[in-house]
Amino acid sequence: MSAQVPSSKRILVADDDPAILRLVTAIIEKEGYEVMPAHDGREAYKLLQTHNDFIACVFDVMMPHIQGPELVRYMKTEKRLMKIPVMMMTAEQNPKLSSDSFAAGAVVFLPKPFTTSQIQIMLRMLISKSQSA
Repeated sequence: MSAQVPSSKRILVADDDPAILRLVTAIIEKEGYEVMPAHDGREAYKLLQTHNDFIACVFDVMMPHIQGPELVRYMKTEKRLMKIPVMMMTAEQNPKLSSDSFAAGAVVFLPKPFTTSQIQIMLRMLISKSQSA
């Protein structure tokens, strides 16, 4: 038996800002989850194609190649991914982005900058959605 985190505790985090990616990864890992980081939308898309055991995803709205809402729309078309709850984050002050994110199927929307406790609370909401799905 390996000491790996069970795959049921794996979360995909995608953000093109390395500092945010590190910060979110650290917070989520401290909560006891394994993080698969992606540095842009294309990388996240590839991970979604090769893994279907994420309990949640955290995407930046604005990323190169593929943006957050597009990733969520893709997930909604795949039976094996459509139940995975998604949290969107953005530093953009455009209210249209949050409505686009929810329209695409995101469960939680977190404006940047955020506090550690905000991420922890949102994460718990996401995980409870994941477990009730």
